[in-house]
Amino acid sequence: MDELKKTLSSLAGSDCVLEKEEMRRHTTFRIGGPADLFVTPKTIPAAADVIRFCRKRGIPFYILGNGSNLLVSDEGYRGVVIQLYRNLSQIQIQGTRLEVQAGAMLSAIAARARENALTGFEFAAGIPGTLGGAMVMNAGAYGGELKDVLTETLILDECGEIRWIPCEEMEFGYRKSAVTPRGWTALGARLALRPGDPEEIRRRMEELKEQRVSKQPLEYPSAGSTFKRPEGYFAGKLIMEAGLRGFSVGDAQVSEKHCGFVINRGNATASEVLELMREVTRRVKEHSGVTLEPEVKLLGEF
Repeated sequence: MDELKKTLSSLAGSDCVLEKEEMRRHTTFRIGGPADLFVTPKTIPAAADVIRFCRKRGIPFYILGNGSNLLVSDEGYRGVVIQLYRNLSQIQIQGTRLEVQAGAMLSAIAARARENALTGFEFAAGIPGTLGGAMVMNAGAYGGELKDVLTETLILDECGEIRWIPCEEMEFGYRKSAVTPRGWTALGARLALRPGDPEEIRRRMEELKEQRVSKQPLEYPSAGSTFKRPEGYFAGKLIMEAGLRGFSVGDAQVSEKHCGFVINRGNATASEVLELMREVTRRVKEHSGVTLEPEVKLLGEF
């Protein structure tokens, strides 16, 4: 471990490598044990160097953004977590075009777009994730999706090369893209927006914010929507109809405000959340015949 930490420090900087970092500090669920090593590269070349090294040595690694769609094991992660959030979050604007690093929060991109009278990104203002995570899963809300505004993606490909690829090669679908299947890492993107009225943009963002606050349990830690939307259905409605509103396992609970969310009422463990998710899946299948698929990603041993 000491040798590995030393090598990663030489690649990313000694102040960018932490040992046994508790992952609950880096997930919106506020759940998760320690990662063996936690790296926060300050530049895209440094991030690429760390990833290439881990690949070459066969060291398990995970690319982390804001941790907003993630459930980390209570035992943590036996490998290297590489966080792009915060350090790699630059947003450059030229006319109606934006060039953004993967660690930028979607809310920050939306705010910068509004400041520059650019419309088309309002839908993402309340999504609590980073651009990188949004590229992996084609994040969307309120009728908009990332694929609608993305023109090019900066990736580290499966051969270790950093290159720009057009949107078409991303193979965007519902909550999926080519990033994970092809072994890529999303490092940044170019977005194309449209000129708009700053007041109308602000009003639309406020309107969507009010909808989120009124309908979603934002007062509790969660990972957002816990299950994918089944074709022809809404996960929250299926869960509610199965009589699971408020259903809990320990401090993990199906939100009474929105049944599509599993929340942490204080001291929920990853094991409790997973047990709850499995029971919800079983009962919904029993009640409606629909099999729910998790939208939340699992990291570590369960």
